[in-house]
Amino acid sequence: MLSACSAHYAQVPARLQLAPYGRVALVTFTTERPDDSLEATATRRFAEELLATQSNIELLELGPSDSTVRRLAAAGDNAALAQALGRDRDVAAVFLGHLTMTDVKPRGLVATTHDLRMSASVSGELTVSLVSARTGGTVWRSSASASQSVGHVSLADARPSIAVRNPNDAYQQVVGSLVANVTRDLRPTWIRQ
Repeated sequence: MLSACSAHYAQVPARLQLAPYGRVALVTFTTERPDDSLEATATRRFAEELLATQSNIELLELGPSDSTVRRLAAAGDNAALAQALGRDRDVAAVFLGHLTMTDVKPRGLVATTHDLRMSASVSGELTVSLVSARTGGTVWRSSASASQSVGHVSLADARPSIAVRNPNDAYQQVVGSLVANVTRDLRPTWIRQ
């Protein structure tokens, strides 16, 4: 108990320091689901986390309506997009990301007539990279995956159990988990000495 009280912790700086870049751009994350607002939510949360954990930087947020983004994003060439944004918007690096979300996926198990279990969940994956606007090379990359339960129904020994929630709430929690995990390199950590 005494050793726990005398433990010292030291702060380790974030693995990714953006201050040397000064000004960076963040392009709204892409997704396969065209009518989905989750990519905007994930991008906004990523920007909030980035600005909360990094200092001495300027973040330029660019959406699909930006002329350079609109012209080059469809081609899928991240290096060309970053270099064009570097020239057109005077940024040193560009954050680019892709969000993949699943529809609600049900699954079930019937072990016996007295043991029935059904559940449903949603899951997602987020990949984000920081691309140099000078060279087009990838400077940093991080990805994460997460899932959340939407509900379950079970019958065990003639006792039913039901839990259901709004799938939109589950999607929002998945996005929150993804952003928290992807931005881990942007936050300082503490180690015990």
